[in-house]
Amino acid sequence: MLFDTAPILVIFAATIALVLAALETGVLLTRRRALRQEAKLEVSGAMVGATMGLLAFMLAFTFNGAAGRHDARKHLVVEEANAIEKTWLRAGFLTEPARTDVRVMLRDYVDLRVKAAASTGDLTEVIAQSEAMQHRMWALAEDAGRREPASITVGLFIDALNEVFDEQVKRVTVGLRNRVPSTIWATLYALLAIGMGMMGAQVAQSGVRHWGIEVALALTFSAVVFLIVDLDRPQEGLINVSQQAMVDVQAKLHAK
Repeated sequence: MLFDTAPILVIFAATIALVLAALETGVLLTRRRALRQEAKLEVSGAMVGATMGLLAFMLAFTFNGAAGRHDARKHLVVEEANAIEKTWLRAGFLTEPARTDVRVMLRDYVDLRVKAAASTGDLTEVIAQSEAMQHRMWALAEDAGRREPASITVGLFIDALNEVFDEQVKRVTVGLRNRVPSTIWATLYALLAIGMGMMGAQVAQSGVRHWGIEVALALTFSAVVFLIVDLDRPQEGLINVSQQAMVDVQAKLHAK
């Protein structure tokens, strides 16, 4: 989808262009009717206000959803870091060589997760590598469970390892797959174009244009859209999700 792949600055510039184009279209259509001596096109302030109010509601709704997902991503980073550290500690319940093998894999796993969070490209390969490492760790957990089926401590380790797997699924889902739907973007931009066209008609009716105000209006709406898109992309733009919790765990595991 366009809003998942197009650069954020391109979306920002395109929004500015759309707002200015819609304003200009409204002005030109109104003036053309006047030149052809047709009935004067009257656009009431109440109609424009209602349209702009609906646009403001859609912007607020979309912004709130993107901000909520951003907060969820920050929370999931801490949860995954805690799950990995817990699994590392509980791996100490295992007998050798499983204990060392699991801890070596956990070091590699946290390195891969930190690398994935820092990447701005296609994460398909990194996610596949994470899942392959999970399969190898689970094979060791299964082996430990078969050898000691009544062991409470082995059960605690397996439970912690399951939590690591769950957190990875949550982060992939919330971070990469849960985005603002394309239908909402289409509706938002349709309202933006219609509302700005109506405002352009009102500008033509007044007979006075203020280019500075029109550009400021375009920049204002585009800035809000920019923030929404930025919040919706955790690995791009200016607003990023801090990975400090994962980096701290990574440092701890490599220090042991």
